[in-house]
Amino acid sequence: MRTEFDKQNFENETFQKAICPGQDVSNKEFHGCTFKKCDFGKCDFSGSLFSDCVFEDTDLSNIKVDNCGFQNVAFDNCKIIGVLFLTIKSLLIDWSFKNSLIEFCSFQDLKMRRTAFSECMIRETDFMGTDLTESGFPDSDLQGSIFQNTILERADLGTAKNYYIDPTQNRLKGAKLSYPGLLALLKPFGIIVE
Repeated sequence: MRTEFDKQNFENETFQKAICPGQDVSNKEFHGCTFKKCDFGKCDFSGSLFSDCVFEDTDLSNIKVDNCGFQNVAFDNCKIIGVLFLTIKSLLIDWSFKNSLIEFCSFQDLKMRRTAFSECMIRETDFMGTDLTESGFPDSDLQGSIFQNTILERADLGTAKNYYIDPTQNRLKGAKLSYPGLLALLKPFGIIVE
């Protein structure tokens, strides 16, 4: 059966409204490609490489990304649920997320310096052991997300909300915080602020 992704290498192609839930898209290379309004739910992208790619209005829920590479990839208005990013190729991670729903995902132990999460709903997501140095979370909601042994040095959480970060278990030197988010840092100490 022939599909849109029968080739091994794709360059400067646009995939619009591709609906292929559960499809095997493993061990492919995508360079300079754009994915618009696609449904990749439960697809297997294991071993694939995405470089200089853009995902717009795309459903990436429950995709498999074992040994997958992401270099200069933008996710804009995407739905990303239940993805274990901790299994990707950890070298040269370069990506950004904007206006996306990121829920029940894991970025555990990844080095994601300077990652932008702009206007995202990041719910119940695991950032344990993640290096988020100089990353930004402008206008993002981090409800239920886990930060433990996370490096947040010089990270921008100034307009983020609903986060809980224990300063005794995370590195926060130079992090930008604002009120009322700043009060979340006092929670582990049992301090009541009126």
